[in-house]
Amino acid sequence: MPVTDPIADMLTRVRNAAAAGHDTVDVPASRLKMDLARLLRDEGFIQKVELTDTEKPTATIKITLKYGPRRQPVFRGIRRASKPGRRMYVGWREIPRVQGGMGVAFLTTARGVITDRQARTDKVGGELLCTVW
Repeated sequence: MPVTDPIADMLTRVRNAAAAGHDTVDVPASRLKMDLARLLRDEGFIQKVELTDTEKPTATIKITLKYGPRRQPVFRGIRRASKPGRRMYVGWREIPRVQGGMGVAFLTTARGVITDRQARTDKVGGELLCTVW
């Protein structure tokens, strides 16, 4: 059965792998998921992102998770905001502050996938993909 929400599937795989203490997790590849994974890496929530099996039609993204000193995940939570049944579009003034600024919201805009800080700086809104704290 095909996955109806690939972004939610990716976030759930990362969340479950971190809760189970795995070092890496594999996710089916797409451009949007790769951009989101790179931003998660740049924001310090995961350690490493690499694209594997690029020759095959089933390319995968290998995500290396990041843990704290007592092997607890660096992020406390990941939540999908916009869903296939209910899309959430926000203007740059309505972008939510995640955990009082301690978390990050990720948006997909005409300029690609960007963080909430970048969207406010560029004064651009878009679809609110997810929040991580």
